[in-house]
Amino acid sequence: MPETGCRSHAYSSPGNEWGLVLNRSKTGASYGAMNAKSLFLLLMLGVGVAGCASDDNKEAQIADDPLEPMNRFFFDFNQRLDRHAALPAATFYASAVPHGIRGNVHNLLTNLGGPVNVANDILQADFGYAGTAGARFLINTTFGVAGIFDVATDWGLPERSRDFGETLGVYGVGQGPYLVLPFRGPTSVRDFAGGYIDGYFSPLHFVHYSGSNYVGLVKSSLGSVDNRSANIVTYRDIERASVDYYATMRAYYRQRRERQVEDKAIQTAELPDF
Repeated sequence: MPETGCRSHAYSSPGNEWGLVLNRSKTGASYGAMNAKSLFLLLMLGVGVAGCASDDNKEAQIADDPLEPMNRFFFDFNQRLDRHAALPAATFYASAVPHGIRGNVHNLLTNLGGPVNVANDILQADFGYAGTAGARFLINTTFGVAGIFDVATDWGLPERSRDFGETLGVYGVGQGPYLVLPFRGPTSVRDFAGGYIDGYFSPLHFVHYSGSNYVGLVKSSLGSVDNRSANIVTYRDIERASVDYYATMRAYYRQRRERQVEDKAIQTAELPDF
């Protein structure tokens, strides 16, 4: 069982990234399952655990990780779920489902994020990119059969994901304290709040019908499997090369988000997709 005592940890946690929902093909509605009460209880638990954390943990202070004991606990919890559920499902998905069908699923999930990209491009005053994102969504939704086929890329309109966390970063809002959430994985206070706002731009937010909650759950599950299957080797190699896997993934998350805010696409592509 993982240690949960109030002291700093310096061990290599068994790995995780489920990539649960917040891969960049996300629609922004992925945070909906965690309601305000659950979030409040989670943060209260974190504050309690952090209260007895070691003040001399310089690495955590530098990384702005005041809830490190709680984060490590949930990191380990997510890794166990990953090893016993997400990774086997992703491995089966990658081996049993034809590449073309997996590509269609990925395209569909990416297309659902189109309105989120448009809204954030406008908020960032990137009107050219907003036009491209809007055209992509319309073309792929129609000619691409609800986004199953990425016709827009073939027509010279490449995909460029944006989210409200990045928008806040563009206007100088820092990431804030680092968080690891159960079932969700790494995030920060800024990005968690941003994901909640993105949910209001998602197409699924405007469609109301019986069973809509189940559709959202299916979308999130497919997004998780899609992202995890695309990063099986990446996460395995990172874990094998890490002395402290938790600290390594924290650093990678911070770096990726910083570079996304700076719009450094080439360097970002070298980092794992969360």
